[in-house]
Amino acid sequence: MNLLRQKVALVTGTGSGIGKSIAVLFAEEGAKVILTDIHQENMEAVAAEISAKGGTVKCFAADMSSQTDVKQVINYVMETYATLDILINNAGIMDNFTPVADVTDELWEKVLGTNLNGPFFTCREAVKFFLKKGSGIIVNIASIGGLRGGRAGAAYTASKHALIGLTRNIGYQYAGKNIRCNAIAPGGVKTNITYGMEPQPFGFERMNAGTGNAPVSASPEAIAELALFLASEKSAFVNGTVLTADGGWTAY
Repeated sequence: MNLLRQKVALVTGTGSGIGKSIAVLFAEEGAKVILTDIHQENMEAVAAEISAKGGTVKCFAADMSSQTDVKQVINYVMETYATLDILINNAGIMDNFTPVADVTDELWEKVLGTNLNGPFFTCREAVKFFLKKGSGIIVNIASIGGLRGGRAGAAYTASKHALIGLTRNIGYQYAGKNIRCNAIAPGGVKTNITYGMEPQPFGFERMNAGTGNAPVSASPEAIAELALFLASEKSAFVNGTVLTADGGWTAY
């Protein structure tokens, strides 16, 4: 359908899962996609898949919790295409379902660094450019953990609540500048985000108390379709809001 024909899109956390699906779909819809991920080998495999399908793709390995890395990524985008139309903040990590009494400074800083500071850094740089350009679209991948209190540990929950607040603030503040900012709050999604996780027993037990009403997990491709909608002109009047994609879990 070429909904994103000739658009330049930066997608973070593209080595697997939701980020990969968004990058692949956006390329299929005509976007020039820049991938960034901390795992270079995984990211390059995704780029190879996109290229094999005839898509236009570039890669830049980076840690999005680092201001220095974020600025390098934005500089790379500008050096490569001299513009940016769409920013997708997808990079994120879990917190082992750790309750607040057991959250270490290291865990707190790591989770908030990736899940909140990273999107803040990229949004700050992108909005500066969008203001000069006169337009721009941001989509932040949040979580139902940012809408409720029992879907994760303290650090992850706080980070996603804050990301939703940041989304709404940006959407409102720049609504008159032709800049839109929205978020998606997925429920369970079939990704590898919990790979290698060692759940904190008490926190995991408390989280599990509410999972009996959870529907079947979504595919990453289902979340990518929502990102495409928010990144296209089909959602021109959608701004500063959160699309919940959990199959009805939080409706209970």
